Amino acid sequence: MFLINLVKKLNQNKLPYALVGGHAVAFHGAVRGTMDVDLVLKWSLKTLEDTEALFKSMNLLPRLPITAKDVFHFKEEYINNRNLIAWNFYNPIKPSQQVDIIITHDLSTLDFVTVNYQQTPIRIIAKKDLIQMKKQSGRQQDLLDIEALEKL
Repeated sequence: MFLINLVKKLNQNKLPYALVGGHAVAFHGAVRGTMDVDLVLKWSLKTLEDTEALFKSMNLLPRLPITAKDVFHFKEEYINNRNLIAWNFYNPIKPSQQVDIIITHDLSTLDFVTVNYQQTPIRIIAKKDLIQMKKQSGRQQDLLDIEALEKL
């Protein structure tokens, strides 16, 4: 399973991450289907570069021709002027393998919990922070996720 393999590699490389998005919603207990993996990282150039190198070793390529240095140095430009909220990676051989690094948030400012799934520790964003992120997004799916999370 792609998610488990990805998380194991993130853990092995001691990368500071937490799942957000649909997988986080599901791990909190709400029914939610999703294909891509959404992550928030501790915001530093080293973390971005190490994550980029790890993804490359997994045959995950950036969808846009930008590097970790670009994302780190031009983050505000990308968010404010180009409406880029996630740095997307995909596997050209297995297109369903996709990862979005959410660049609008820094793990340093968020809480997370660790759950064990298939004997693998997985860091997921705390429910309160996940709800707040989804409120900021305002997309229809995020509003539905909030409703489901608040019922738990």
